[in-house]
Amino acid sequence: MIFEKTLMTLAAAAAIAAAAAVSVVSAAFAIYAVLVPLVTPAGAAAIVAAVAALIVAIAGMIAARKVEGHRDRHQAAPPPGGFDMTGRIVEIVRDRPILSIGVGLAAGIFALKNPTLTAAVAKAFLDPKPPQR
Repeated sequence: MIFEKTLMTLAAAAAIAAAAAVSVVSAAFAIYAVLVPLVTPAGAAAIVAAVAALIVAIAGMIAARKVEGHRDRHQAAPPPGGFDMTGRIVEIVRDRPILSIGVGLAAGIFALKNPTLTAAVAKAFLDPKPPQR
C-alpha cells in the first residue's frame, strides 16, 4: 500500500513535469511566432532565448534567497540529542531534492524489475513483530 502510493506519487510528479515542459515549449513557440513578423527568424530565436534566460535567472535568484533564509533558521535550531533516521532522511530530501527524485526513480525502476525482492522487503517492513517471550 505504501509502495503503491509512492509509485503513484512519482508518476504524478513525472506527469506534472512533462506538462510543465510542454507548456514551456508551447510558450516559446508562441513568442517566436509573434516575433517572426517583426524581426528576422534569427532575431526572434535570440529574443526567445533571452526571455528564457531571464526567467531562469529570476527563478534562480528567488530560490537562492529562499535557501539563504532557510539556512539561517536551520542553523539557529539546536542539534538533536540522538540519531533520528526519519529526521535525517527528511533533511536530505529538503537539502537535495533532485538527488532524492533520482533515488526515488531508481528505487521504483529497481522495484519494477525485481517484484519478488520488493515483495519480500515490503513484507519484512509491514508484517507485525512476533510477541517476545
